[in-house]
Amino acid sequence: MKLLTLKEGVNERVSNDTETDPDIIYKITVPENGQYNLFADVVRHEEIKSGMKVETRLAKLQIDNQRVTRRIVSNLHEYTGHNLGIFNLKPEQELKIWLPEGISFQAIRIEKYIPFEVPTEAANYVPAVTPSVDRPRLWVNKDNLSEIKARLTKGENLPLWQEVEKKAKEPYPFKFDIRKEIFHQDKLEDIAIIKAFYYLMTGDRTVGNEVVRLMTNYLSVLEFGNVRYGDITREIGKSIYTAAITYDWCYNLLSENDKQVLYDNMMRLAPEMEIGWPPFKENVVNGHANEAQVNRDFLTMSIAIYDKDPEPYRYISYLLLEKLLPMRAFEYQSPRHNQGFDYGAYRHGWEMHAAWLFYRMTGVRIFNDNIADLRKYWLYMRLPDGLRFYDGDKFGATHVAFPETLLLDYAYANDPVTKGEFERRGGFKRAIDNPVLFLLLNNPDLKPDTCLDSLPQSIDFGPVLGSMIARTGWNMDKTSNDVVAEIRGGGYHFGNHQHANAGSFQIYYRGPQIVNLGVYMAYGTPYDFNFYKRSVSHNMMLVKDPDEKLAPRTNMNDGGSRFNQKTPRTPYEVQNDPWFDYGTVLSTDFEENTQKPSYSYFKADLTAAYYSKVSNYTRSFCFLNLNREDIPAAVILADDMITSKENFEKYWKINTFNEPVRSGSNIVLHNGSNGFTGNTYINMLLPLPENREIEISSLKDSSTVLGPQYQIKSTRPEAGGYQVVAYPKENKKQNRFLTVFQMTADDTKPLPVDFSEKDGKYIIRLQDRIVCMSSGYEQIQKPFTLTVDQDSEFQILIADLKPGFWNIQDEKNKINLNFKVKVGKNTIFFKSGKGKYTITPGRSYEFGK
Repeated sequence: MKLLTLKEGVNERVSNDTETDPDIIYKITVPENGQYNLFADVVRHEEIKSGMKVETRLAKLQIDNQRVTRRIVSNLHEYTGHNLGIFNLKPEQELKIWLPEGISFQAIRIEKYIPFEVPTEAANYVPAVTPSVDRPRLWVNKDNLSEIKARLTKGENLPLWQEVEKKAKEPYPFKFDIRKEIFHQDKLEDIAIIKAFYYLMTGDRTVGNEVVRLMTNYLSVLEFGNVRYGDITREIGKSIYTAAITYDWCYNLLSENDKQVLYDNMMRLAPEMEIGWPPFKENVVNGHANEAQVNRDFLTMSIAIYDKDPEPYRYISYLLLEKLLPMRAFEYQSPRHNQGFDYGAYRHGWEMHAAWLFYRMTGVRIFNDNIADLRKYWLYMRLPDGLRFYDGDKFGATHVAFPETLLLDYAYANDPVTKGEFERRGGFKRAIDNPVLFLLLNNPDLKPDTCLDSLPQSIDFGPVLGSMIARTGWNMDKTSNDVVAEIRGGGYHFGNHQHANAGSFQIYYRGPQIVNLGVYMAYGTPYDFNFYKRSVSHNMMLVKDPDEKLAPRTNMNDGGSRFNQKTPRTPYEVQNDPWFDYGTVLSTDFEENTQKPSYSYFKADLTAAYYSKVSNYTRSFCFLNLNREDIPAAVILADDMITSKENFEKYWKINTFNEPVRSGSNIVLHNGSNGFTGNTYINMLLPLPENREIEISSLKDSSTVLGPQYQIKSTRPEAGGYQVVAYPKENKKQNRFLTVFQMTADDTKPLPVDFSEKDGKYIIRLQDRIVCMSSGYEQIQKPFTLTVDQDSEFQILIADLKPGFWNIQDEKNKINLNFKVKVGKNTIFFKSGKGKYTITPGRSYEFGK
């Protein structure tokens, strides 16, 4: 509701020194006491040119004789129309303004501040768990305090505890003038947390009283103004968190005035958070609201002040227990994060703060147990060169998950392997950055296991984020000869930082072989929405419908799967709104009873991810561990796509960093380091050579069959790269692609591939392996025969079988095997030699029947 606008003529000064008289004095009147937003309309007297660095301009404001405050009136993002912030106003007062250089004032607009509406269910919410009357409540309670204390001088905790003790006992000088505001001081807040922790652990009242004075004085002059750049809510949140820690851990040292000062300042800062206060402006299951704001900052505040004011806890516990927990329990049926590796590690780390805070407060694990399984994602995405597979928006410079997230995960799961990963990633060295969190969580009696051999070499990530990772070993050295492959497909799309990558795959051998391209520069830019997050930057099928309606803020038809930036809020919504449906995992299976499966099979129906332009589409992916040094692995990739119209162009596409070469009928990719070269031989079996075209081109080539792509200036290899695009010479409604990839060392040539197709089945023989699979989306349901014409023993995989009992007999009546094919696996695996085998639905207990 707009209340009034106060206008002035153009007025400009060259400085805003409050030693001089103000440039503008307003006599303002509002209807009643309360909180109001002030907006400033200004004119900036300089020409802003493209690429020019635009300086932020701040004015100084004073209401009556209150403290002078500085507020932004013009910057790069808004030359005018700035919200100066929320102010407490009475019916009549005087507003003084000192203008910055080059700024003319036009108007002040005043609007009543209206807090975000509280949902009825949140207003009436009765939490199932509440803070106890005892203290401490944050990270520690009266029952586990002694255990935390006992760990301080053990193992790797001791040197950090000694460092904490040293810093806690050093007086921290803080000079302030109550008449002058100051901005956020990160170092001060770090020291305050250390001192509060030291008091909690030792009862040293000198240190405890120091931190109380430090925080009450600091908060009395802390002012963020109307700064909005750089996700400032994270700094505001940390100030609230530090105040909450002080309130709880030093509670018995606080006077009533101290409690009020801490409470008032936390509540003063709360509306400045991005989620607002009351905290219902944003979706708590995704976006920035899924980070520290609710999971740590507001949660600790609400727990600390619960006996003084229970309303904040009612709101926050409602958001976490009724909104976030059910969604995560659903999502983490797949132990990977839908926001990708970097954003996933960051946001998951914050929700683990919430999991720990509830656990330590109540002694009960409030979150579903599957939250502990997410640690597998950080492990399996790792590559021997110290990097990891790309997934989602990558903002980290080093491919390293946040060490704090690994700490939170291994301590919660009590897992020595994840602790070993924490150590391998330099976590113990970096624990000095947040020693208090480390000392609160780390159990020195849990010994890190840096060897990953205890982990199976293949993992199925389940139905929600359908995917599989398979590898030939866990040698995490740069000289490793291991192959690692990932395939995505099926499940749901959760928007935001998740990419449109239905069916995309990646392969690593002595370096990245098949990769996703693109660099995350900024969210929502034309490059971000037209290339980086889109299917064309991944390794997947593209279908060009010339009439396809483009998504908002995009102008490129890349032919890919549905580009989604909407985020579902509940499990019901994600499962019942077709918009979020990104396909179905049909099969995932590995060789049983071994950590080192010889095969790993995955198949997904990806039709739902491609709009109505696709009538049916399945992608199959079979990883074969060949158990040899020179050719450690092979991959079979099969695509069966039916489009709704014949004229839709189909493109099979992969990306790589180095320029591929043609070698006979093969395409060869290569990468390597330390004098070792890894190759990937690509043998496309279908379409037949006479029925297809294959183009090799640089991503920077604007004349390719896919057309020009958005470009950015960057020296990183992901900003460039090469693409291999295969497409049929004749467009039909149905096209099938079948490709074999072999990873070979140095100058090793690939193995011969024997291929045949019969009665809707592909049969591929490679070395001592035979793979029989459906040639399309249909399951194999009828009897068929399979002939092995060599004397040596073969490992035979039959995939895509209809669930139920199947029988295998040889023509000499010496072999009679019954198998139960399970739903979601759909495979039979056995070893046998030369012979003709009849595979039949059902069971037989008599030879020759």
